[in-house]
Amino acid sequence: MAKANAKTGKVKITLVKSVIGHNHDVRETVKSLGLGKLRSSAVQSKTPDILGKIRRVNHLVIAEDVD
Repeated sequence: MAKANAKTGKVKITLVKSVIGHNHDVRETVKSLGLGKLRSSAVQSKTPDILGKIRRVNHLVIAEDVD
C-alpha cells in the first residue's frame, strides 16, 4: 500500500473564536476559508494558499487533517 504524502489531502478548519474586534484583513481571511459563524467548519484541500491562510488566523481556528 502506498503511503500518502503529508502535503496532499484535505484539512478540516473550524472557527472557534470570534472575529469581532479583529481588523478587516483577518475577517476577510476567515471568510475566504469558507467560515462564517462561530463553530462553522469547512473542508479545504491542502494547498500552500490555504495553509498560509490557516497560519495567518491560527489564533481563531482549529485545523485537523481529514483522511
